[in-house]
Amino acid sequence: QVQLQESGPDLLKPSQTLSLTCTVSGGSIATSYLYWSWIRQPPGKGLEWMGAIANSGTYYSPSLKSRTSISRDTSKNQFTLQLSSVTPEDTAMYYCARGIVNSDEHDYWGQGTQVTVSS
Repeated sequence: QVQLQESGPDLLKPSQTLSLTCTVSGGSIATSYLYWSWIRQPPGKGLEWMGAIANSGTYYSPSLKSRTSISRDTSKNQFTLQLSSVTPEDTAMYYCARGIVNSDEHDYWGQGTQVTVSS
């Protein structure tokens, strides 16, 4: 029922800002007790939680906080990721996902979008 879909550029040059949008259908991103995450997976590596937005506010991984901004538009049922000053180490599959407050569980995921940073 709930579906998430990522969209944005697939190729960036170093120093640019990555902007991705997650469009949610089948449920409201303003629902209580839910949060909306961005998660990425570099080639050959594990999943890395980047941050999330909920009704209570916005939360970031300490390692990425200085470069990351997450926002939402409830009228469009979308939330966005901005990652500034990208480098080739930011090359990854980027996912948006729905989380449950007070748990580490994400029950719905987008299909992911590949982002490559290359000069």
